[in-house]
Amino acid sequence: MLPSLLLTLAAASVPAQAGMLPTLAAYGADPGQTSVSGMSSGAFMAAQFSVAFSASVVGAGIVAGGPFYCAGLFAPTLPAQAASSACMTPLGSSGPRASAALQFAGAFAEQGRIDSLSGLARQKIYIFSGSKDPVVKQKVVDQTAKFFALAGVKPANLKYVNTIAAGHALLTDSPGDSACGTTAAPFINNCGYRQANEILSWIYGPLQKTEDRPAGQLTMFDQAPFDPAGAATLGPIGYVYVPDACEKAACRIHVAFHGCLQGEGKLGDRYARTTGYNEAAASNRIIVLYPQVAASSRNPLGCWDFWGYTAPADTLHPDFYSKQAPQHAAIANMLKRLSETRPSPDQPKEPKE
Repeated sequence: MLPSLLLTLAAASVPAQAGMLPTLAAYGADPGQTSVSGMSSGAFMAAQFSVAFSASVVGAGIVAGGPFYCAGLFAPTLPAQAASSACMTPLGSSGPRASAALQFAGAFAEQGRIDSLSGLARQKIYIFSGSKDPVVKQKVVDQTAKFFALAGVKPANLKYVNTIAAGHALLTDSPGDSACGTTAAPFINNCGYRQANEILSWIYGPLQKTEDRPAGQLTMFDQAPFDPAGAATLGPIGYVYVPDACEKAACRIHVAFHGCLQGEGKLGDRYARTTGYNEAAASNRIIVLYPQVAASSRNPLGCWDFWGYTAPADTLHPDFYSKQAPQHAAIANMLKRLSETRPSPDQPKEPKE
């Protein structure tokens, strides 16, 4: 199921140089129809983004991820330690508790650090845990489902899939991907299951026919303008898939967060090109944004921040969860850019920053 997509620049393996990448274009997208999804660290990111921005996000797909603010639930244990232990492979009866996560979320909402939790009542949430996943245990993901239920997501809007014998991976039906029960890079497994399609159809309702060769463009863009101080530690390159129909009509936006070891620095454009999102989005007026995070000394595996490495000044109470957190703010600005009015034909489509 490898799509034939037009990349408007050279191959993603070519290192980006300052000034050589295009800016993210404006498409007049509908900001009120934004959704998110992710796998592993991207799933933690999708969960916390959907809560922090609950007033504008309409749904989320969480593949092998824990509940909101998971790493902050275990004080005095540092979030950086809890993230790789209690939030992934807790021992015995330990692990995150949905009720505790909800208490923190409620307090953060009262402080104005995140949106009111009332917005979650209208969201549609898809959650997945592979029964052979040894990295993020199913008991952790169980609490993610419980958190959203406690937070007000209606039972009819909450889907939890936990019976597929999958390893730690995003799932496809592509023969070229790893065996279903595998847990190994690139963490994209063939389980005969189009997970991206399942996520988007759950959030937005029945989709038009999935396109095996989607019409549209998968394009690189410069992420630097969205992280000028480098606080979010984004990579130089981001990707965006734009269906042909979205060049002229207002479309919805879906943000697809990669997992650890799946970013551009490791896989090039593979996550953006072969995970099935573009095929599902092509005929359904959905722009797919693929932001990319870079590996660093504090984040050697290139994971999204769900424990606080972007806020090193406060190791006990780092802000990785609020609307002002560096990565959240960067993604919000990308969404704002996609939602801006597209330039008229006599204006340049990609104005200089």
